[in-house]
Amino acid sequence: MPPKTIYKTVHQYSKFPVPAEDMKKLLEIAEDYRRVKNYVYARYGGIGGLGKLHPGYTVQNEMTESGLRMELGLPSVYFYLAVFEALADVKGQWSRTKSKLQELVGRNENFTAEEKHYLRFVLKTGNALDAVLNQRELELPEKIRVRYEGLTGAVDAARLNRYLGRQVRKYHDRSYAGSAAGFAVSERAYRYGFSGKQPGIYLSTKENRKRIFVALTDGNQYGSQLFVRLKPEDAAVEIDVPVNVTVRSHEDYTNQVGLAMGVFTMLTTDAGRRYGERFGVYQTEYAEWVRERQASYHRNREANPGRKKYEAQKRRRKERLHSYVNQELNRFFREEKPRAVYLAKLPSGRPGGVNRKINNGLSLWQRGYIRERLWLKCRERSVEFAEVLGKDISRECSRCGALGRKEHGSFVCAVCGYCGEEKTNTARNVLKRGLSGRTVG
Repeated sequence: MPPKTIYKTVHQYSKFPVPAEDMKKLLEIAEDYRRVKNYVYARYGGIGGLGKLHPGYTVQNEMTESGLRMELGLPSVYFYLAVFEALADVKGQWSRTKSKLQELVGRNENFTAEEKHYLRFVLKTGNALDAVLNQRELELPEKIRVRYEGLTGAVDAARLNRYLGRQVRKYHDRSYAGSAAGFAVSERAYRYGFSGKQPGIYLSTKENRKRIFVALTDGNQYGSQLFVRLKPEDAAVEIDVPVNVTVRSHEDYTNQVGLAMGVFTMLTTDAGRRYGERFGVYQTEYAEWVRERQASYHRNREANPGRKKYEAQKRRRKERLHSYVNQELNRFFREEKPRAVYLAKLPSGRPGGVNRKINNGLSLWQRGYIRERLWLKCRERSVEFAEVLGKDISRECSRCGALGRKEHGSFVCAVCGYCGEEKTNTARNVLKRGLSGRTVG
């Protein structure tokens, strides 16, 4: 049963350039926020901090006693958000490390079934990995301890523990916050309001009882934790807001639609209708602009003071492209009224060919963004979304199933004589595979 609500991120933007003095204060908070996160990464990101991660109160208490907050003069509303954000990153990194180790254990043909059982037990059981890596006695409930002792009696536990230690040292990475791009802010550290008739947001600073007013382009007000992104090169601020959105159900959405994604036309349906026909134009302009600017940068690297202006222009061009993508996706839902949407599972990127211009354009192809937005908009409308197996899907005849050939944007089947537009043929195959259950995941 589909969820009744989903979380999505909405964005708010500063309306006017943020004064240099105010931006300086916000950047100071962001830099301190970054320092706190890196302190947590350094102190608790390794094997020594593994036993302190759950439930996290130990880390919170130790960070309070460290004196770092007083040293930085950072308000607690920012300090503890930085601590828990970094703590979540560390936990996520350990989850990825454990998943990698489980994969390695499963693939290792030199381990017996009993040895694999022991290693998986250590990786999945509470504080077992912490005890093994830090060479401490493992404390377990009586029932689980009996099982553990049975496992250790059947294998060379010391050898397997050393194996785990080597793999953790090899594959476990520590997080690091490289730039002071922004900071999270809780409900206690901001309030929406007006300055004159201009709506905006008041943000707490490091000065006691002093807030900065940032005028916003809209008057919407939210009551959740926010993330403030700073763009000093544009004297601008962007606010990311997680909102709980009610899923809308549409009784008139009854169609099942197969889609083919393209580099030039964004989406083609199994009925031959096209959405995003200017996508290729915008995509090419964006790719050529990036290629030209990169070439110019490399020719004049010694005289180039930095890339802030380039990155700001690149972001604006990408946002314009993304705006067009969302506009066309909204039109797709309005006109197609789908109950289910099927899309081919796209292969991973392949090595580039000899044409650098084509390679550059394909590397900047926004296919991942299109898929992500299509999936999210399906969830918002309670529309089923599924990916189908993509092998030979563009070479298969949608009428008889035989393999045909593609030429100049058309598909030709030598077996049954079918001739049609290439992407329409692909979209029809997508729909057939979706309806027959040949889906992925």
